[in-house]
Amino acid sequence: MADHLVTWAAELARTKLESSLPRRWTHVAGVARQAARAADLVDDGDLLVAAAWLHDVGYAPDLVQIGFHPVDGARFLEAQGVDNRLCALVANHSCACVEARRRGLELDWQDEQTPLRDALWWADMTTTPDGQQTGVQDRINEVNARYGIEHVVTLSLNEAAPELIAAASRTETHLGIVTH
Repeated sequence: MADHLVTWAAELARTKLESSLPRRWTHVAGVARQAARAADLVDDGDLLVAAAWLHDVGYAPDLVQIGFHPVDGARFLEAQGVDNRLCALVANHSCACVEARRRGLELDWQDEQTPLRDALWWADMTTTPDGQQTGVQDRINEVNARYGIEHVVTLSLNEAAPELIAAASRTETHLGIVTH
């Protein structure tokens, strides 16, 4: 994949999120910055950064179909003729399969379970809603506080936490980041 993919993805995310959901746009930009830190560690750094730009595009009001942003985003990208791997990364970001199951949905895309996938999950789970860096557990705590203990997002995130923490740990090990 060429660098034009990253430029295209950033522009698409900006177009869909900046005006309608400025805080989401700020988060996405922060996730893309984090992903860029890990780009040299994976088989396709441009794909990683593009996926970071697009992971939350399904929140865009004009793209909502079923109301589950990983699927809405992946479906939109698929309809645009985007490569299946990028669609799958968006559909499966941050262990979305758990929340999909809790919502009675099936994901049409396979989770690739690679270092690139881990790096995307790490980038998302180490970026606050305001685009700042954070720790994975702090991010989980922030989401829990934002949604409340009985919300499907909170329940899903807490179930997925061990997988998210493991993916982040693998990425941080490759990056040489020491966490306590």
